[in-house]
Amino acid sequence: MTEQQAPPGVIPYVEHHTGERRVLTLHLTSGNSMLTAKNPPVVSIDGRQYLVYWGSVSFEVPADRAVHVSVHIEAERIGQAASALLPPGESLALTYSTDFMSGNGSLR
Repeated sequence: MTEQQAPPGVIPYVEHHTGERRVLTLHLTSGNSMLTAKNPPVVSIDGRQYLVYWGSVSFEVPADRAVHVSVHIEAERIGQAASALLPPGESLALTYSTDFMSGNGSLR
């Protein structure tokens, strides 16, 4: 079987997986310009962490099984964390947002 190639502009899935794949687009927002200037978000896909930029980022993920996704901010400590277990299926888009006052993050 030949190795699947991620579409241009999509971060490839690097773990071993021979099944179908889909694209997960994350819209990463904070609502706090001071936070975004200093602290980029960290996205984890099935435990592998990616230091990314604020805005929209697309990842290739398995389509034929569940995928764990989490996003957090690292400053003096890890905060604004949110995670989701995505069921098998089609490509999808989620929005990560933070509430600076409460320190909570959400992924919907």
